[in-house]
Amino acid sequence: MTKNDKSQKSDLEMLDESSNKIGMGGYLNMGKDEIIYKQRMQRRKEIQEKRLDQRDKEKGLIIVFTGNGKGKTTSSLGLILRTLGHGHNVAIIQFIKGGWIPGENKALKVFGESLKWHSFGEGFTWETQDRKQDKLLVGKSWKKSISYLRDNSYKLVVLDEINIAIKLGYISIEEVLKEIKERPSLTHVVLTGRGASEKLIESADLVTEMKLIRHPFREQGIKAQEGIEY
Repeated sequence: MTKNDKSQKSDLEMLDESSNKIGMGGYLNMGKDEIIYKQRMQRRKEIQEKRLDQRDKEKGLIIVFTGNGKGKTTSSLGLILRTLGHGHNVAIIQFIKGGWIPGENKALKVFGESLKWHSFGEGFTWETQDRKQDKLLVGKSWKKSISYLRDNSYKLVVLDEINIAIKLGYISIEEVLKEIKERPSLTHVVLTGRGASEKLIESADLVTEMKLIRHPFREQGIKAQEGIEY
């Protein structure tokens, strides 16, 4: 790291600390004087603008959605919509899943050739009951994934439930990391599924862990419903 890098990092840290000290505003601030409040928020705005000016780098991100809570695939779908909305190409490859057609698959057909959707799995392990076949299908999914990871015309590649495939021993984390690190520099890749590998987490730019607090299946015996689970 150069002297300038260290100086820039110090500036960013100071701006971040100042931003946190002022806070978000609203009624979280205890002061009742509206003039003082406006001055604080003006200062917050000035700091925020400086923070944004200094964060001017762009790169393809490795994004991980993991945890036992619901919302991992759903979060990736939000990124898919966002990316398609900007006119970019997107590919989603579903590992494990595939025994049913989810609502999002049907809805996203309106984007035509801009979205490639592949589901090679045949369902959960307790449904397939054939780990050799499961591993074979994961291999097929991974081969298709590689073709998109190496294609710079795709802005976003989603590897849905690949974390489960890695955890179950159907594919090695080393092989996955090798390919995603060799992808085009501005291609984003999302890896979803509970039990994400520590090696993957350490290599990622953004990691979100969904925490299970309440779930209707567990507490109330509510079955999977259209629009919620699929």
